[in-house]
Amino acid sequence: MRAVVCEEPGRLRLAERAPPAPSPDEVLVRVRRVGICGTDYHIYRGTQPFLSYPRVMGHELAGEVVSAPAGTRLEAGAVVCIIPYLSCGTCRACLRGRTNCCQAIQVLGVHRDGGLTELLSLPPAAVVDARGLSLEQAAMVEFLAIGHHAVARGATSPGDRVLVTGAGPIGMAAALFAARCGAEVTVVDGVEQRTRFCVDRLGAARAVVLDADVEARLAEATGGDGFDLVFDATGSPRATEAGFARVAHGGAYVLVSVVSSAITFDDPEFHKRETTLLGSRNATRADFEAVIAAIRTGDVPTAAMHTHGAMLDELPSRFEEWMRPYSGVIKAIVTV
Repeated sequence: MRAVVCEEPGRLRLAERAPPAPSPDEVLVRVRRVGICGTDYHIYRGTQPFLSYPRVMGHELAGEVVSAPAGTRLEAGAVVCIIPYLSCGTCRACLRGRTNCCQAIQVLGVHRDGGLTELLSLPPAAVVDARGLSLEQAAMVEFLAIGHHAVARGATSPGDRVLVTGAGPIGMAAALFAARCGAEVTVVDGVEQRTRFCVDRLGAARAVVLDADVEARLAEATGGDGFDLVFDATGSPRATEAGFARVAHGGAYVLVSVVSSAITFDDPEFHKRETTLLGSRNATRADFEAVIAAIRTGDVPTAAMHTHGAMLDELPSRFEEWMRPYSGVIKAIVTV
């Protein structure tokens, strides 16, 4: 079967690999669509901290069931999406239901080979029924679920003043679900087109472009009080550190993106505000199911978010184009 392999930073190659041999308790899935996300771009750049090369990328996955164990309610031909965070089920986090931050987690496309290929064999717990969704919509569930999980981690409530820093797809997902909670959402990013999309299509109240006057305009948005909730989805250490000063007294800071360096902050300011600092990692099955329900009811503008596409064998020649900040990409999806 075919697969796109990232051999080393900056090099993608279409390769032939042996198909998987699923065990009797695994689901065999034919991959049909793969969303490309910031993690994949970091892998290509060599800045993903949890990865070794070579690696088959791809964790935003939609496909069709080929075969499934009896009792799983998964029928051949059914459209499914994949929870790519394979958990051990036995560590302290898993036993407390926190499988998204399992101590021995294996993320498809990061810790082990992912979905830029034709077939995957997976445990049934990783396969989610996505009936009623198109393949393209099913491939978008994972990144939307990460934003949904972050908003839940922040206990977002109606009337909260929310700042989302970084308007990539995950930042957009956080903005969307925070707005659906009734929060007043401000989005800041260096690309104006992305911030405007959050206002025009995702329910954000305000778009702020990152420039020399950004702090003054963010202060103006809250009368100088700061934001009740700040979500960082930038992947930038410098931007992450800047976010601490934007949190209101009694507010919370949710770190959604992962950076490959230490983060520092002003401790007296942190204590003075009694800031709550939260990490938000991956998503749970409940997040996936909530996102699927929101897509089914038309609350997520998936057609507008899906901006680019390519066939699997075209990906090595298209990938760098999609990485450019002004390429207009919101979500690129590969057809397998």
